[in-house]
Amino acid sequence: MTDHDWNDDSDYRDAVRRAERAERAGWTAIAGATGLIGLVLVVLAVVCVLAVVAGLYVVMTIN
Repeated sequence: MTDHDWNDDSDYRDAVRRAERAERAGWTAIAGATGLIGLVLVVLAVVCVLAVVAGLYVVMTIN
């Protein structure tokens, strides 16, 4: 028997490579979205603190 197709798993290897590439892309997207949300929250917190400080400054200068 010269048929060696039963030992050919190149399709499996290609599928595994594609799955690993998709997994890396997915984790990269998740990390990017999480980082962006974190950055937005930090900026929002800084804006809120600045608004409170500005409000206190206005109240103190009125008195």
